[in-house]
Amino acid sequence: MNALGFELTVALRFLREGRMQTALIIGGAAIGVAVIFFITAVLTGVQGDLIRRVTGAQAHIVIKPPEEIVAPLVAGDADGSRLSSIQARPQRLTTIDGWPALARATEATEGVITVAPVATGSGLGIKGEASRSVVIVGTELERYLRVVKLDDKVKSGVLVIEPGDALIGIELAKDLGAVLGDRFRVQTAQGGSEVFRIRALLDLGSRELNRRYVYTDLRAAQSLLGIPGRITNLDVAVRDIMQAEIISAKLRAQSGQLIESWIQTNNQIFAAIKNQDIMTLLIRFFITVVVSLGIASVLVVSVVQKRKEIGILRAIGATRRQMLSVFLLQGVIVGVGGALLGSVLGMMLVSLFSRILRNAEGQALFSLSFDFRLIGFVVAGAAVLGLMAAVLPARNAARLDPAQAIRG
Repeated sequence: MNALGFELTVALRFLREGRMQTALIIGGAAIGVAVIFFITAVLTGVQGDLIRRVTGAQAHIVIKPPEEIVAPLVAGDADGSRLSSIQARPQRLTTIDGWPALARATEATEGVITVAPVATGSGLGIKGEASRSVVIVGTELERYLRVVKLDDKVKSGVLVIEPGDALIGIELAKDLGAVLGDRFRVQTAQGGSEVFRIRALLDLGSRELNRRYVYTDLRAAQSLLGIPGRITNLDVAVRDIMQAEIISAKLRAQSGQLIESWIQTNNQIFAAIKNQDIMTLLIRFFITVVVSLGIASVLVVSVVQKRKEIGILRAIGATRRQMLSVFLLQGVIVGVGGALLGSVLGMMLVSLFSRILRNAEGQALFSLSFDFRLIGFVVAGAAVLGLMAAVLPARNAARLDPAQAIRG
């Protein structure tokens, strides 16, 4: 008989003879795996939706010029007291020196996808008698779209910025009483003033953003803000947004600029995501413990029930190693069977509830795409889990004395 042929035949026979126990433990393992699949899909979907909303209208990393700090002068000699009153610095736009070289160095950093120059500042949007405070965002649209995905935020119009064009939020359009194609004026404290034509209305996912943001081309914003040829910040997109803070630390060390990641900007939301991850890990752990104990308990009962059969097999020449292998194989078979069945059940649950659970826009809360590598990891993990759960029952079976087992 080939390697493990005897052990596998006996293991399958024992499982068939205890059909009810086998069905219950495989079913329990399957439910545990299905719950893990479902919880993972739901929480991953919710987190993805939350992150998409948070980062939908902002860059993953923003590079700004360092803050200007007013240092107090020393009154008298070096040992004298310092001046008690410090005049605050003038509130003016600060720009990044040598930004083209900084942009190239940033784009060459590992993990960075692209960089877009931005000139941003406050202004006043005016149409007729209506006026609203706005945030001017001037950029090179083609590069900016690789940083912030405005494509799926267009409610009407076309995503094009030519000289004299602007993209504005839907709430700002309502406040100004403007519609697509209308013109409105933007004025700034620096004395700039320009008339823009509305080329598209955007829904940025936040009422405040929709009420404030005005996107225009970089040169127009530089002229309005009185910073020709200069920019106020560089917006950066990274491959893995969860690594944004690590990449930010690298960029700080390289450039010395003021650098903020979306994780810093939305620290409370990121903390909530981390707490969700911890809770998911705890749920997985306790489900794994319950499934392990279930497999072990069934195999322990099986050893007790099969004492005579084990004794007979030992008496006709079966070795302790073979009896050990029989029950270890049972654990593996139960674990893998439960994992396969649970994976199918988990997919069905995700498919069902993805049609029921929807986000605010009416879209599915989580994707129906499955990573089949995850199923492979689950099955492999279940095999190891079943093997570990079967160790104690298998050792008990291997230690049985043939004569006592047959008499018992």
